Amino acid sequence: KMSSGAADLRQRKKQNCTESDKMAPEERNKENSKLGRSPKYMLIQRFAKLFFGCLAAVTSGMMYAVYLSTYHERKFWFSSRQELEREITFQGDSAIYYSFYKELLKAPSFERGVYELTHNNKTISLKTINAVQQMTLYPELIASVLYQASGSEEVIEPVYFYIGIVFGLQGIYVTALFVTSWVMSGTWLAGMLTVAWFIINRTDTTRIDYSIPSRENWALPYFACQVAALTGYLKRNLNCSAEKFCYLLVNASTYTFMMMWEYSHYLLFVQAVSLFLLDSFALAQTEKVHEVYRIYLFSLIGAYLLQFENSALLVSPLLSLVVALKLSRSLQMNMKKSTFVSRLLKIMYIYLVLTVAVTLNFLLKMFIPHKENVHLLKFIEVKLGLNTTKNFTMNWLLCQESLQAPSQDFFLRLTQSSLLPFYILVLIICLFSVTQVIFRRICGEPLKETVKLEDGRIGERPEIVYHVIHTILLGCLAMCLEGMKYLWTPYVCMLAAFGVCSPELWMTLFKWLRLKAVHPILLALILSMAVPTIIGFSLWKEFFPRIMTELTELQEFYDPDTVELMTWIKRQAPVAAVFAGSPQLMGVIKLCTGWMVSSLPLYNDDDLLKRNENIYQIYSKRSAEDIYKILTSYKANFLVIEDSICNEVGPVRGCRVKDLLDIANGHVVCEEGDNYAYSKYGRFCHEIKMNYSPYVNYFTRVYWNRSYFVYKINTVISFQS
Repeated sequence: KMSSGAADLRQRKKQNCTESDKMAPEERNKENSKLGRSPKYMLIQRFAKLFFGCLAAVTSGMMYAVYLSTYHERKFWFSSRQELEREITFQGDSAIYYSFYKELLKAPSFERGVYELTHNNKTISLKTINAVQQMTLYPELIASVLYQASGSEEVIEPVYFYIGIVFGLQGIYVTALFVTSWVMSGTWLAGMLTVAWFIINRTDTTRIDYSIPSRENWALPYFACQVAALTGYLKRNLNCSAEKFCYLLVNASTYTFMMMWEYSHYLLFVQAVSLFLLDSFALAQTEKVHEVYRIYLFSLIGAYLLQFENSALLVSPLLSLVVALKLSRSLQMNMKKSTFVSRLLKIMYIYLVLTVAVTLNFLLKMFIPHKENVHLLKFIEVKLGLNTTKNFTMNWLLCQESLQAPSQDFFLRLTQSSLLPFYILVLIICLFSVTQVIFRRICGEPLKETVKLEDGRIGERPEIVYHVIHTILLGCLAMCLEGMKYLWTPYVCMLAAFGVCSPELWMTLFKWLRLKAVHPILLALILSMAVPTIIGFSLWKEFFPRIMTELTELQEFYDPDTVELMTWIKRQAPVAAVFAGSPQLMGVIKLCTGWMVSSLPLYNDDDLLKRNENIYQIYSKRSAEDIYKILTSYKANFLVIEDSICNEVGPVRGCRVKDLLDIANGHVVCEEGDNYAYSKYGRFCHEIKMNYSPYVNYFTRVYWNRSYFVYKINTVISFQS
């Protein structure tokens, strides 16, 4: 019965496709005959609109990529730097990603390079890791294959090829946002405005300036392509060929996105919740929504297998939600009838899905061994005020700017570019219209098959409803964590640009206002052209000179102390040496020298987090013997102390590394708002510089400059007075 039902469903879908394909030309021919236009004329007009729109979208993406490349060159002077000086510009986790890309290119063969990464014991002392799985190195694998297969070794340097791919992906990102806004509004003017707002608010739309190799810079362009394809797929009265193209693009981009970023399934979970709410109120075709769920399911299975059986995907909330939706679908079949019972079933359906999803996720975590980030759950507890902790790692994460609530400057910047006011206006109109549609659906009124401009019902378009729900959910996350703004703000640009360029949105507003003095359709068409034009000219006048100044102004990034440190390590340190220090510096040492380190700036592994906390004790008030035992337990031979951390004067007292260590070690007691510090020992990073016993017994200074002090960890302890 199930197979026959599925066959009937596929047959109905084919019939609907053929009917819509047949009806669409007939309706257009009738409309054209009324207007006195020939079908040939309309075909040429549509082709010209599509051609120039695609040309504008591609040009926007290419210009943005060129802009990023030019800005990067002006900021770092890459073309005039030596290789070591270029590599120092990669900081923290970015340095680690690029170092593995270098190792792949140096390997005798691609297969050998992949094997060495999956069985890596030359990066972290006393630890063998599967770097491909743990750090999601699929972008580096692809980049190295492309570099070698394209014969680019004789044409371009590896670093230029690498950052060129990332900048190219950012161009695709912008193009996808352009297309999404264009598909929703029907005019590529909305796409141009989206790109303008995206570039002007670049500080809040992307982190490409600070961390080129970060996973989100590789992954989010694919997610933007998926959103663009999903927007087209959700549209009603879509012809079969366009629907199939959108479906295939959603498939490919969803799977690629999941492979590029370890946290991708969380973002797809937010998207799945948006589709679930969209389908719960019967505002979209259920078959299409469940096809997307099926794509999620197959993408999770494929990613699980290709990511070395990554158990985190099996216990992800996305899988639990999709399975719960599939199990609960039979109940939803009875909800399409306009009866009182169906309305009760609607509420029961939502409750059932959520209950099954939560229960299933709990059971999966009980029975499936997984290494999902336990500290993530603890962080959420502390962030929400449900718990307190003295743990160094947890408090250090809470002090990170990206994990704090957004500042007032963020909202001020969005307001100055006129983005936030127009977004709020568009969101309010769409939200009220969607609420009206939901109320009508509850009362039993069916949706219109085709929504015309004069209807003023923008809330009946499923792709619009999806984007409204999606931006609200992402906005709620962005209000809690500033780092989430990089996921939210691009779609704020897109939704705001769509709204001001959409005659339907203005018509919806005029329908509520009941305008009689002026013809509402004419006024809506005028405003949909006039408002974005005025916004565009004002943005051009105010922000274009600033952007050109950025490109013409010569900046200089140069860190001579770090260059000297790396040069000394390469010349003086033994090849088998292991270095210890702050994780951020260890990432740079690994990239620039290739030497083994004791820790890395990675936050998805509990063992590495514990290592980082232990090695950070060099900035605490601990004895020389304690620090010596910690460092030798990781087989470290050299210790690097950074003056910037030891003498840090942070803007927020209590968030400095040494303050967090004092709290974790119990060296600070807070009573009635006052802090009292006590310890038998002075701060290690200060005391070791004094060169007196017992510090000189355990450590010997071998190099120093204005920023760094390097000490050799003695293998034979000499107790001298």
